[in-house]
Amino acid sequence: MADRRGSRASVRMRTTAVAVVVVGIALLAGGVTLVALVRHSLRDAAESAAEGRVAALAAQIEAGGLPVAEPADGEDDDEPGDVVWQVTDAGGAVVRSSRPLAGPLPVRGTGEARLAGADHLYVVVAEDVTAGGRAYRVAAGASLEEVDASSAALVTPLAAGLPLVLLLVGATTWTVVGRALAPVERIRREVEEITGDRLDRRVPEPPSRDEIGRMARTMNGMLGRLQAARDRQRQFVADASHELRSPLAGIRQAAEVAHAHPRAMPEGKLAETVLEESARMQRLVEQMLLLTRADEGAAVRVRRDVDVDDLALAEARRVTRPGLTVGTSGIGGGRVSGDPAALAQVVRNLVDNAARHADSRIAVAVRRTGGTVELTVEDDGAGIPPEHREQVFDRFVRLDEARARDAGGSGLGLAIVREIVAAHGGTVAVSDAELGGARLTVRLPGG
Repeated sequence: MADRRGSRASVRMRTTAVAVVVVGIALLAGGVTLVALVRHSLRDAAESAAEGRVAALAAQIEAGGLPVAEPADGEDDDEPGDVVWQVTDAGGAVVRSSRPLAGPLPVRGTGEARLAGADHLYVVVAEDVTAGGRAYRVAAGASLEEVDASSAALVTPLAAGLPLVLLLVGATTWTVVGRALAPVERIRREVEEITGDRLDRRVPEPPSRDEIGRMARTMNGMLGRLQAARDRQRQFVADASHELRSPLAGIRQAAEVAHAHPRAMPEGKLAETVLEESARMQRLVEQMLLLTRADEGAAVRVRRDVDVDDLALAEARRVTRPGLTVGTSGIGGGRVSGDPAALAQVVRNLVDNAARHADSRIAVAVRRTGGTVELTVEDDGAGIPPEHREQVFDRFVRLDEARARDAGGSGLGLAIVREIVAAHGGTVAVSDAELGGARLTVRLPGG
């Protein structure tokens, strides 16, 4: 139980950790970007104020005189922050300034500098001006104190809010993933209880139509197929055991009679019984092996062109005997692509089935219709009632048990036909025959 809980928690933990890390990186990147954008915007405002002051001073100098008076810091409401300015001559001597400074503003062009006695950097803008034949340099600096203060004010709530957001994301993800995994855990517990003897159990299907719901329905479908396969296997084993018991019992009975009463059995009767019953048992085993290969998807081992009409003619000649007329006038050309041995087994089983149930006549026909080759075998026997026409293709099914056993039938012939035909992409069906009995029709894709 501890291992199961740990395994489930590990999935939640990994998902939660990934969500927290991804959201944390995204929030951190967003916060850094926001602070950078705000700082850049405020610095641009300060730089614009310095540039405006330089432009105004340069225009005043070019107009014919040096500035003689400036408002004290903070008195000009049109300029944000602390703006200082200075005018120097070509030799670097200070000619005019907004207030006494320790020395010339130390930047040429545009840049940042720290003034003597100031706690914050200044963004400084400088411009050369010529007036009355003399050269001057006009420089103005705007304090970045407001930029630093605003950035700090923005960083503080971001730094405090980021852990809270990550905690909320982690808790939400943990809860959501736990609820999402709850059906999976219920399914896992149910599957753990399912054994080969309890294939009738099904996993709980959540009402949602998401991936977990589809997985549960798929698993239930798989369990249904496994249950059906197990039931067929058990039935097959039971039927096979019953069928094998009959020839073995016949051989044992004959041997016991011969052993207890050596003169009571005609000479050679024991050998004849053993040969007959062993041949019957061999046919049964071969048919069961063929059905096993069909269940494993190996009913078609090779594929080549096969002339169904040749197979039909050969089987018609084989079963022809006194008292049984085999009509072959309906056999025409018909070629398919498939396993020659398997298709020969189909034709043989159909002809043998018709011969066992016919009174005196059977008819075999082959024809090609469009892209399909159609094989029909019919007899003049009692036929197959409509309610049993699907049942006859099940394994070990005999509608007339006594007659089928006397004739050597195993109840597997038509089941083998259906499996082989299906493996070749065809169909087999039962209908009424013109001769009065049953007609079995096989349709195969033409080669």
